[in-house]
Amino acid sequence: MKRFLNLIVYILTIHVSALLIAGLFRLVLFISSYHQLTSEALSDKTLPMLAFVHGVWFDNVIGCYILLLPLVVAVVCGVCNYYGKALFRFFTIFFSVFYGLVYLISASDIPYFAYFFKHINSSIFEWFGYAGTTAGMILGESAYYLSIGLFLLFLAGFVVWLIYLARYFHHRSLTISAPFPYWKRGGAVLIGACLIGLCIFGIRGRTGYNPIKVSAAYFCQDAFLNQLGVSPTFNLLTSVMDDMRPENKYLHLMDEQEAITKAQALLNRPGDANVSPLAVYRRAAKADSVQQRRPNVVLIMMESMSAKFMKHFGQSETLTPFLDSLYTRSISFRNFYSAGIHTNHGLYATLYSFPAMMKRNLMKGSVIPRYSGLPTVLQENGYCNLFFMTHESQYDNMNAFLRTNGFDEIYAQENYPSEKVVNSFGVQDDFMYQYALPILNERAGTGNPFFSVLLSISNHPPYVIPPYFHPHSDVLEEQIVEYADWSIRQFMQAAEKQPWFDNTIFVFLGDHGKMVGTPECEMPQSYNHIPLMIYGKDIKPGVYDGFGGQVDVSPTLLGLLNISYLQNNFGVNLLEEERPCMFFTADNLIGARDSVNMFIYSPDSQQEFKYKLEEGKLHAATGTDEEAFRNLKDYCFSMLQSTESLVKEHKTLDKVSVKK
Repeated sequence: MKRFLNLIVYILTIHVSALLIAGLFRLVLFISSYHQLTSEALSDKTLPMLAFVHGVWFDNVIGCYILLLPLVVAVVCGVCNYYGKALFRFFTIFFSVFYGLVYLISASDIPYFAYFFKHINSSIFEWFGYAGTTAGMILGESAYYLSIGLFLLFLAGFVVWLIYLARYFHHRSLTISAPFPYWKRGGAVLIGACLIGLCIFGIRGRTGYNPIKVSAAYFCQDAFLNQLGVSPTFNLLTSVMDDMRPENKYLHLMDEQEAITKAQALLNRPGDANVSPLAVYRRAAKADSVQQRRPNVVLIMMESMSAKFMKHFGQSETLTPFLDSLYTRSISFRNFYSAGIHTNHGLYATLYSFPAMMKRNLMKGSVIPRYSGLPTVLQENGYCNLFFMTHESQYDNMNAFLRTNGFDEIYAQENYPSEKVVNSFGVQDDFMYQYALPILNERAGTGNPFFSVLLSISNHPPYVIPPYFHPHSDVLEEQIVEYADWSIRQFMQAAEKQPWFDNTIFVFLGDHGKMVGTPECEMPQSYNHIPLMIYGKDIKPGVYDGFGGQVDVSPTLLGLLNISYLQNNFGVNLLEEERPCMFFTADNLIGARDSVNMFIYSPDSQQEFKYKLEEGKLHAATGTDEEAFRNLKDYCFSMLQSTESLVKEHKTLDKVSVKK
């Protein structure tokens, strides 16, 4: 019995040791994100401690998953009275492999959380198709070296500790020679059964009807501390399992027909039975002429360009002098939001006016999905559509999707000189702009209008500051914003000298934002609040204070271009229509806001979060008008559920739908 108990103590020692190292990763995350704590959290020192307690709770769930098999093996070996070296060697290898995976996820979560303000989830598997690009991004950004170093250090320390424990407890088992009668073996089975039962309870995590969920970590008003307690491995596993459930393959926010009816009313769409419930014909404001020379359109989508980087949105430092100057010379939008928090969401919503569906990439599919939108309408009206990107065209399935949906020419990393490629995301912004200019000159020379999208990358790790650019800031994250702004200035100054410039509409917007300042809620607004500026010689400047989003870019531009078309999407012409609020997503969260209220919903945990804008800051809403939040909920639920329906039924074209 003593030898069996010695083995049990050995296994439990490993379990506790593993939890301690997991706690060290959480401590690193806490220190690296300490600046994101609210003043309330900083004043109450018990709140971080409670977050760490929740962290041990969730880490133990993962630890019990790993512990279950070793306990079963230990009971079997205990009954058989076997305590050979091979047994301890098995435990050493088993725990090294599985906790190595846990620690790898924990280490990867530190930079992931810093960038997205959320734990690592199933969306990372989208990156596995771009192993080379992803590896280049990781190895090319020095900020990731800390996480890599911590992983190697903690894993090496853990393995050395495992080897020591194996030798120590194996040696102890050899020195214990007490007899082991069958009644004692029965006692070993009983003890083992109790421990296995406790282990299963640990996996379940709680005594209630349902096992533990992420929502159990949420205990205060601080968005960072609520997330700190969640184990990254737990979050990744539950995210994967949620994706595998049939009911989660599609969003189920409300009844589809109810959603469509509400969306029709909210968007004032009569629908067309031959196209979709939201289809409507938009006629040009005045009679068009075949001889009329239509303006060119150049759309610059800026990587991670949060509105908060600009002076006009409260930035204290001068990071974007050129964009700030454009703001006063353009039709500018003060309350404009990205559809999601990834580039594929931004492109999808901006070009085709369909909202982002959580963390899904709707540009992908074994059969390339087809949409009508800005590129297809312009193509039908004689435009040559061009797309420029810095990286490989295969990334996010861009090449196939864009060519299928209205683009004539794609220019990407494979088109540029190899010596100009600086990292896994290809060339620098200013080179891409320089490369695009003679091509645009050539297209303009044909006499036909062109539509060009230029997708920048500079404000995405790994950051590269060219030696010929001299930033004012000493902070790398600010320097790269300065460089992005400078690159656009160089392009616009060069474009201004071209004969086609005066007959061109320029559009500037972010694909999404990033963390700027301290997070004010579960969906930090800097991730979704982005600038939109529409600039041109014949465009009268002005500031639009109403709400809008990337889904509105296409109908707004087509209105400016005075083009008749059949609209089948979720956008509105912001210069002619008003939205009462705007909705957006961030992987596993849905948000909607108006001028006063902010509503957040988690489909995974079915939790609702409500905030109110007071003195320019969001605060948790208490005892406020529930009708306002109900309206926000209905708005975003109906839009997203209707999107789900149209995508599922292949009603994404501006013509009679054909099911695939």
